[in-house]
Amino acid sequence: MTSVFLTALGDAAGRLRPEVARYAAAEGDVIGEGIFEVAGSRFGRLGLLLRPFVGPRLVLTSSGRGVPFRVENRRREGPVGGEVHATRIFDFVGGRQVFADVLRPGSAPGTLVNLLGDAHRVELRLRCTVTGEGHLRLASDGCWVRMGRLRVRLPGVLAVHVEVEDGYDDTTGRQTVRARAGNPLLGTVTEYRGSFEWRVEPGI
Repeated sequence: MTSVFLTALGDAAGRLRPEVARYAAAEGDVIGEGIFEVAGSRFGRLGLLLRPFVGPRLVLTSSGRGVPFRVENRRREGPVGGEVHATRIFDFVGGRQVFADVLRPGSAPGTLVNLLGDAHRVELRLRCTVTGEGHLRLASDGCWVRMGRLRVRLPGVLAVHVEVEDGYDDTTGRQTVRARAGNPLLGTVTEYRGSFEWRVEPGI
């Protein structure tokens, strides 16, 4: 099964640093465990107001520092090729919370479709690029909401804008991740950054 990340990057994948390339190309079920220096949402429990509209396992309602986490990236075959079904588990002091999403190939070169939460009512188009440090960068340039059979694109002022960077720290020898979701009106809605170690398991 071809990596969705390497497929989207095309020839640019050759500019990934080896440690990031191995992570992006890993097959099977990839398990990562580490610590987020900072994670969560500054809106706290106000995020609960969104859950009836966006569905479960999307909105974080806690925040903290030194948050243990686990990420499970399941590689699966989807309707348009290989997919990544990701689950991020945050062990906040106040209790465990989970964020889930699916990444699948986009219709335009260099893009991925990102379906958020269990209900997939929010959809992003992500541009895949390689940074000067050889890290993998994903940045949204389109946001849609699904209402029944309708799929409506949100204007920029109402849309969620996401940036994610997967990298590697030579000092610690660990993978790094930095993510931010924001909105022009609300500012940063959710963010997390930290480091982790990963392994491949035959199945979850």
